[in-house]
Amino acid sequence: MGHETPRAYLPLPDRPSHRRAVFHGHLAALVELLGGEPPAPADSDREWAHRARTIVSDTLRDTDVRPQGLFEHLVRAGVHDPDPSFNRQFIEPAVRSYGRRRVKSALIGYLRTGSDPERAGAARAWYWTGVSVRFLDWENRVLTPESQAEVDAVADLGAEWQEAALREFVANEDLDVRRCILPGLALGPGGQPAALHDLVAEAVRIARGHPDAYLRHRVEIQAAVPPDVP
Repeated sequence: MGHETPRAYLPLPDRPSHRRAVFHGHLAALVELLGGEPPAPADSDREWAHRARTIVSDTLRDTDVRPQGLFEHLVRAGVHDPDPSFNRQFIEPAVRSYGRRRVKSALIGYLRTGSDPERAGAARAWYWTGVSVRFLDWENRVLTPESQAEVDAVADLGAEWQEAALREFVANEDLDVRRCILPGLALGPGGQPAALHDLVAEAVRIARGHPDAYLRHRVEIQAAVPPDVP
């Protein structure tokens, strides 16, 4: 029997709760680096993190001052943020202030040499480093010259990430790492160069036979989708 492509995405499961304290430590350090005071204890960990993120966002918006070490603190907070939506509040300012290449390179470093929580976090953060593109011809996927130039400027890092992520997904049995890496893998027809086809096949085999329902569901989407604009 063939594999039926799911019609809708399942949400990415929540991060392990014990890792939230590590994120809060990095977030408090970032607030202090920017000259602020970390918020007082709140009714919940999520509320405290929301207040601290707001301090960071407001400070970055209201001043052009960029203290030494800010890049590393922003990326570290983005990697450790357990929320795959709110982490953009650290990654996007880092891209604006320090450039897309530098942020992408830092995340590749976390993927290759970080702890398992950092590898998972780098995969969640990678999404927010993508180029926001415009099309001359949407149907034929023809980009404007400006968008094409932006895509070309980081294409090598996109290929580097894909290979590193594929290898990590296959070799690393940590469930959170695999859950976070899988949505960004190009597993569909023509998504990877011929040299990586064996790795793609192995990644698909692992996900389809995995006891985790999210991986089994998601791989059918990934394996059916042709490559998109990076």
